Amino acid sequence: MRRIATLAAGLLCTACLANGMPMPAPVTPPPPFADIEPANMQGMLAAHNQVRASLGIAPLRWSGQMAAYAQQWAEHLARHNGCEMQHRTHANADLLKVGENLYWASPLRWSDGRIEVQQISPTRVAQDWASEQADYNYAGNTCRPGAQCGHYTQMVWRSTTEVGCGMTVCGNQAQLWVCNYNPPGNWVGEKPY
Repeated sequence: MRRIATLAAGLLCTACLANGMPMPAPVTPPPPFADIEPANMQGMLAAHNQVRASLGIAPLRWSGQMAAYAQQWAEHLARHNGCEMQHRTHANADLLKVGENLYWASPLRWSDGRIEVQQISPTRVAQDWASEQADYNYAGNTCRPGAQCGHYTQMVWRSTTEVGCGMTVCGNQAQLWVCNYNPPGNWVGEKPY
């Protein structure tokens, strides 16, 4: 329908131009992905950028494409991987070749047998990743032995410019969170900033 309207407007414009009338504004299709952080991810981008600002690194922008990619992987893991974390690269499924952080939250299990979804905010997810800064040795570009720091270093990778995240609740009430980063970081032998 848009094409017909655009074509019709184009034909009318040709007639308008012939008669000295101004052309109407062109009809443009919406972008394929919304590059605005959705309500269910509110705080994720700000938490990332707060960590980056503390180091003098340019802020990230939200990417609808990265968010859709992350959401698709979260749902895949929930349906086909028993709600267990697995990086796309380990599954040979990273078609976009982007960076990725994963987060898993267990369900709440009550003594009376009830099982509920934990209330986890996007800000908390990002802050948990950022807390790995304490285990990162910048001078040696290493993590403390026995600790992880790759989530943190991906968050603050200087050349990364955009992030998008997704989340799903699994059938067992656990949660899977995925953030994808473009361009990717965590290149062996390189420092993040």
